[in-house]
Amino acid sequence: MFDIHWPWVFLLLPLPLLAYRYLKPQDRKERSLNAPFFARASAAKPMQSLTGGTARLLSLLLLSGAWFAFIVALSQPVRLGEAQSMSSSGRDLMLAVDISDSMKKNDMPIQTEWFRRIDVAKYILADFLNKREGDRVGLILFGSGAYLQAPLTYDLVTVNTLLQEASLGIAGPKTAIGDAIALAVKQLKDQPESQRVLILLTDGANTSGNIEPEQAAQLAQQAGVTVHTVAVAPYDRFNRRHVDQKSLSDIAEKTGGEYFIAHDPKELMKVYETLNKIEMIDLEEKQVRPIINLFYWPLTISLLLLGLLVSMQTLTAQRS
Repeated sequence: MFDIHWPWVFLLLPLPLLAYRYLKPQDRKERSLNAPFFARASAAKPMQSLTGGTARLLSLLLLSGAWFAFIVALSQPVRLGEAQSMSSSGRDLMLAVDISDSMKKNDMPIQTEWFRRIDVAKYILADFLNKREGDRVGLILFGSGAYLQAPLTYDLVTVNTLLQEASLGIAGPKTAIGDAIALAVKQLKDQPESQRVLILLTDGANTSGNIEPEQAAQLAQQAGVTVHTVAVAPYDRFNRRHVDQKSLSDIAEKTGGEYFIAHDPKELMKVYETLNKIEMIDLEEKQVRPIINLFYWPLTISLLLLGLLVSMQTLTAQRS
């Protein structure tokens, strides 16, 4: 299907005729030039007249064609592709990921091998991001401080790349849970009320930062931000867990979120599968047609006709 953005441009088609009809030619009075070869030129007049008439007609056709093609290009012709369905989501989602020193512990078992906590978290979060197509997702990394690694964006591939490239220790060795929540609230507070969601993953307790987790939870509650907290808590050889479960549970409860605890990779995978169900993507189907610009075709034809006209005039002048 074809369409024209600016059809009114075709009103300019008769412009050269109007200019020819109403613009007066320039009055030029010049002295005559003595041409010794005039007698020989007069002898060839019948042939020149025929060639000149044909040349003038061809020039007129070339100019007309070039002008018409230029007007067509100026009108912005486009081709509309087949209608396609696009889905838009109703979620603005921030991910806060703990990259403190404790996340490097090699105590997450997968079959017969042991992996670092951060590596397992990155793998599972990559799968989670793949399932959030249509969402706007942002990324916060936190250790001794909290840093915005990626603002809210639909480019989930870039968010995942930034997550996978995150190195342990770049945010400091400690854990600033309160600062991470406060930074997420700052990013989400101006978004529509039903779309403010934070998923925070940590393996420890708040040991750093300027804001206590209780204060940050209160800020999130006031801003209408739902905070889901995920505790990575493998057992050590003394059967102890070092994560602050009570604080994380209180944060989730106060903000209307859910608290999860995972002792191994399988449980952590189930946590994010559950979060995918809790934070369902509200998809709204929209029909769009891709637009393909075609103006360069008539513009190319116009330039080719003008080039042909100039070449013809040059040859005629050389022959004369």
